[in-house]
Amino acid sequence: MNIMLSGQPGRRSKRSRKPSLHRRNLQIATIEGIPSTIFQVLLQGQFLTGYLLYLGASSGQIGFVLALTTLVNVAQIGVAYLIQRLPSRKWALVTFIGLQRLLWVSTGLVPFLFPREYWVMAFIILYTSAFIANTAGGMLWNSVISDLVPARVRGRYFGIRNTLLNALGSLVMYGGGVVLDRYPGGQGFLILYIVVWIFSFLNIVVFFFYPDVPFEKSEETSFLPMVKKPLHDRLFMKSTLFLSAWLLLQNITVPLYSYVMLELLHLGYETLSLLNVSQTVLMMASFYVWGNLNARYSNKRLLLFTLPIIAVSSLLWGLLSVLPLLPVLFAAHMLFGIGVGGFNQLAFNFIIGDTPKRERPMYMAMYAALTGLAAFFGPVLGGQIYEWITDWPHWTQVYGMQLLVGVLMLVLALFLGRRVLKD
Repeated sequence: MNIMLSGQPGRRSKRSRKPSLHRRNLQIATIEGIPSTIFQVLLQGQFLTGYLLYLGASSGQIGFVLALTTLVNVAQIGVAYLIQRLPSRKWALVTFIGLQRLLWVSTGLVPFLFPREYWVMAFIILYTSAFIANTAGGMLWNSVISDLVPARVRGRYFGIRNTLLNALGSLVMYGGGVVLDRYPGGQGFLILYIVVWIFSFLNIVVFFFYPDVPFEKSEETSFLPMVKKPLHDRLFMKSTLFLSAWLLLQNITVPLYSYVMLELLHLGYETLSLLNVSQTVLMMASFYVWGNLNARYSNKRLLLFTLPIIAVSSLLWGLLSVLPLLPVLFAAHMLFGIGVGGFNQLAFNFIIGDTPKRERPMYMAMYAALTGLAAFFGPVLGGQIYEWITDWPHWTQVYGMQLLVGVLMLVLALFLGRRVLKD
């Protein structure tokens, strides 16, 4: 009896150590997201578009820059193969993430280091280099985080993490908009980049505390057989190709919303921030709803539900012809937040939850490569179209594109999406 009693606490303590280790790892991943969210919010979206306009970029150049981050995802196929040969994912992750952060924040030095006529080109070179490094860093992070977060708590954890970080991002976005309105031009961007430098360094430091989790490697050792695994998965490829076509359409207009509102509608950064905050708030609220629905329905079926919502958010821009500006823009942004929040969360769950664990890096890479190509050509095409229609009636530039793309997305979702995204 004494032996049994003395053995029981040992078993309980052994069980308790594992959850505490998991909790510690999840806390590190959440803390890492805080500085990452702060500096990324200030370097993307409206702030990226505004900075490019300050540097003198055209709509075509803005579309190209917005698309660059997805084009380099094609290289993830090679990265997925190479990480199978790494003795440690952690230090490769720290190296590539650190390099990406430093190159990205160095774009703030462009006005100080180069003549004005080279500002846009210098920015593009630094920005491209940063996201080439991010190709490896992002692939490694996805691989590590999918092993770090236990499958049984994955949906709940990412729902909570996304909600917290998006709430923080909303505050940062609004604060950045206020700064740029109070200090227009170079002074405002200098203030933002000082904040960006501080939090990018903090972000790199936190990655040193990431655990070096065990890695289940692919059964294949050669490159071509490893690539063929996802290519021969018919259901995976059908879904991925459909989502790629969807992102091509969506990205013709969505990344250029900030350009339309800043350059064509002449809105201030503070107003733009409020619009994006309203989108983020609805996105956060939707995480909880989509997460609960995900407990009852598959990732693919719920992905289908998100598509008409995104399409209708684009169609709402057409109401600018009959209704006041701000109510229409708020409605469009809020509805888009609900749809894209579900889309991003469910697409991520689809990749890390509906794919074989040993082959997951290559599945992730194939998804990133195909959707990345589509997402690249979307903003490039959209930016070029805006240059072509410069002399067209004003309404075609402000909401005509959104109406056309919204109709095409709705047709794609209702006719092809129902066939592809089924259980």
